[in-house]
Amino acid sequence: MTNSAVNDQEPAFIEVGSGEDKRKIAVRARAGGTPGLIWLGGFNSDMKGTKALALDAWAAERGRACVRFDYSGHGESGGAFIDGTIGRWLEESVAVFARFCRGPQVVIGSSMGGWMALLLAREIAKREASQAASQASQPSLAGLVLIAPAPDFTEQLMWNQFTPEIQEAIQTKGVWMRPSQYGAPYPITRALIEDGRNHLLLGSAIEVGCPVRILQGAQDPDVPWQHAFALAHRLPSEDVVLTMIQDGDHRLSRPQDIARIIAAVAEIG
Repeated sequence: MTNSAVNDQEPAFIEVGSGEDKRKIAVRARAGGTPGLIWLGGFNSDMKGTKALALDAWAAERGRACVRFDYSGHGESGGAFIDGTIGRWLEESVAVFARFCRGPQVVIGSSMGGWMALLLAREIAKREASQAASQASQPSLAGLVLIAPAPDFTEQLMWNQFTPEIQEAIQTKGVWMRPSQYGAPYPITRALIEDGRNHLLLGSAIEVGCPVRILQGAQDPDVPWQHAFALAHRLPSEDVVLTMIQDGDHRLSRPQDIARIIAAVAEIG
């Protein structure tokens, strides 16, 4: 199956949330063997990006299950980007994982998706601890592949780096439009910053219960390589591999980068 064939599939939609907070989430899920793949995209990106399509095509060629989706306010999903928070997007990630994944899964998270993957792993661990016996059909973690992961980015890479003037604008106006080298300015809201503080991970050990592969570009202008090192130090020492790509940027979407990402997925299972 070619990338275009995978991309041409119409998405399914599920509703997440309740009442006025209900969002329609667009999902492309293809049945197949395990370990399945689930893609968690980055902040202000969507499931039709280069890396997501390459992974989907790779899984399709091997008869592996693969799930991609858009967070609310992203891509084909409903809702407004300005209303998004880490907690809302995590709720959507958990809902898609539970609804569309079966058996062991390799979770691939890019940038903010890396934070989502770690938070998802924590939610899965809570679920498994509360269940006396898990069924084989229930989704579980085979491993995490984190691409330029950005845990705690709302605090460490945004708020702590903002000037006092920008912080004041966010506090008083509730939103600041951040310029982007990738397109039009996008909103950073007080709700995003404040909710992010409820999901910070880097202050203590992060138990994920599965192998972890981290790929980081040394030339990344958005998530500095030191951030990846800080994350690696918070993960268990066994079966965690950090690969530094000396000439790599934030997107890691070149053919050689895609090859490294796929190799990391294949290594896990």
